[in-house]
Amino acid sequence: MSETVDFVVVGGGSGGCAVAGRLSEDAGTSVVLLEAGGTADNWVVKTPYALSLMVPSKLNNWHFETVPQSGLNGRIGYQPRGKGLGGSSAINAMVYIRGHKWDYDHWAELGNAGWSYADVLPYFKRSENNTEFNGAYHGQSGPLHVNRLRTDNPVHEIFLQAAREAQFRIRDDFNGEEQEGLGPYQLTQHNGERWSAARAYVHPYIGTRPNLRVETEAQATRILVEGGRAVGVAYRQNDQIREIRARREVILASGAFQSPQLLILSGIGDAAALKPHGIDVVHHLPGVGQNLQDHPDFIFSYQSDAPYFTGTSFTGIARLLSTIGQYRREGRGPLTTNFAECGGFLKTRPDLDVPDIQLHFGMAMVDDHGRKRHWGTGFSCHFCLLRPNSRGSVSLASADPFAPPRIDPNFLGDPSDLETMVAGYKTTQRLMQTPALRALQQKDLFTANVHSDDDIRAILRERVDTVYHPVGTCKMGSDPMAVVDPRLKVHGVGGLRIVDASVMPTLIGGNTNAPTIMIGEKAADMIREEMRAH
Repeated sequence: MSETVDFVVVGGGSGGCAVAGRLSEDAGTSVVLLEAGGTADNWVVKTPYALSLMVPSKLNNWHFETVPQSGLNGRIGYQPRGKGLGGSSAINAMVYIRGHKWDYDHWAELGNAGWSYADVLPYFKRSENNTEFNGAYHGQSGPLHVNRLRTDNPVHEIFLQAAREAQFRIRDDFNGEEQEGLGPYQLTQHNGERWSAARAYVHPYIGTRPNLRVETEAQATRILVEGGRAVGVAYRQNDQIREIRARREVILASGAFQSPQLLILSGIGDAAALKPHGIDVVHHLPGVGQNLQDHPDFIFSYQSDAPYFTGTSFTGIARLLSTIGQYRREGRGPLTTNFAECGGFLKTRPDLDVPDIQLHFGMAMVDDHGRKRHWGTGFSCHFCLLRPNSRGSVSLASADPFAPPRIDPNFLGDPSDLETMVAGYKTTQRLMQTPALRALQQKDLFTANVHSDDDIRAILRERVDTVYHPVGTCKMGSDPMAVVDPRLKVHGVGGLRIVDASVMPTLIGGNTNAPTIMIGEKAADMIREEMRAH
C-alpha cells in the first residue's frame, strides 16, 4: 500500500525546507517532506559553538570524502554535509551572504530567464527577517532570522583596524549595494541560537499543519517514474522500504551530491554511466552529476594567548565554561560564536569587476576542518577562490543507495585557479602582516617558511580543501548538459523538479545557504503560479 499526496519533497535541507514550508501554507495542498536524518532541534544544533562538534564528526553530518585530488598532491578531501532537518544550515557557520549581483545577472545571460538579480532579490527579502538592515535590499518580516554577532568579542575592532592598515575598505553590509570590503558578518541566528532553514520553515509547523507531514530517518532510494513521469518515491525507514506517491510533483532537494546520486540510481543520467552499475536507463540526461563547482579554500592559522580566542587549553576551556551562565541568561557571549565572525570580499587585481576571493576570519586555529587538534588557543583566516574555473563531477561509487556518492571536485584542476589562489594568498597575507594582527600572533602554524611564489604554490597544493559550497551538479539551462530548465523542471521527465544548490549553473560569490533558501522560495512561487494556471 502506498499513499498519495500532492507533493513529495526529498531532502529537508535549505531548499527542501523552504519549498515544503511555503507550499504547505495553502491548507488545500498536501506535502510530505522526507529527510534521511533526524529532527535536528536539540541543543547541539541550536548552540552556535557546537558546530565545532558537528563539522569534524558524524554528528548530524554525512561526513563524505572525495576521490584523491590530483591538483592537491593526490590528497583525499573532506566534505561535511548536514544530515537532519535543515540540512547543512543545521551544521554550517551561519554566515548570511547572498552572493554578488553579477552572479545572478550572469545566470540570466546564460539563458536562465527569471534569475537575474532583480528577479531574485524579492525572494531574498521575502525569506529574511533582518534586525539591523532594512530598505531596498532587506526584509524584516521573513521566517529566516538574520542578526549581528552577539559574541561581544573585542577582536572585531582589531580586525577592522588591520583592514584599515592594509588599506582595504570597511563594509558594514555585504548584501547591499556593494560587496567589496571587510567587516563582521551577519548570521542566521535568533537570540544567540542557530536559526536553520528547518527552524524557519518547518519546525514550527510539525504537528500544527495537518497538510504537512515530515518523515525523518527516511532515506529515499529511488524516484518512481511511470510513462516518462515521476509519480512517487521509494524510501527506507525503520529498515522497511516504503513508497509514497505524488499527485502533482516529486521535488528533489537532496543537495549537490545526493540529488544527482538519486537521479542516477533512478535511471536518470548518462546512459553510459548507468550501464556498469546494472541500472536500466529511464531517461538519458548526460549532464546529471557534471559541472560540480566548489570554493577551494586555504587557511592561515596562528597560535595566540590573546583572550579573544578559543581552543584546546586549560585557560581556553575554563574561559568558555565560565560563559555558560551568560549564554543561558542573555543569549550572548562566546558560545554564540560561529567561529568565522569577520571576513569579507576582496579583489586580487584592481582591474576586476567583482571581488574574486572571500575571507573568513576565525576565532580558533583550524587544521583539516577541525579534525586535527592543536594544543593552545589561537585564530585563523581562510581565503577562498569565489569563481574557480575547475569543474568536477558526482557519480555512483556503487548501485547501493546507502553507499556514499563518488565525489570529485577536481580542485585546482584548471591551472588558472592555482595562479589566482597565489594572488589570493598574497592579498590575504597583506592583512595578516598588519601591525594590528601581527601583535596577536605567537606562532605561525603553516606558513612561516613560505617565501617565494613556488613556496606558495606548494603550500596551496598541500593544504587547500573545500569551504563547503558545492553546487552545479544538476545545472539549470537549455544546453545539452543542463539538467533542469529555468523553472527547475527536469528536462525530459514530467512531474520532477529540483530545488537545491545543484541547480546553480555557476558558483556564486559567497556562502551558499541564503541563495539555496532563495531558490526554495522562488520554486514555491513558480509552483503556485502553475497551479493557479491549471
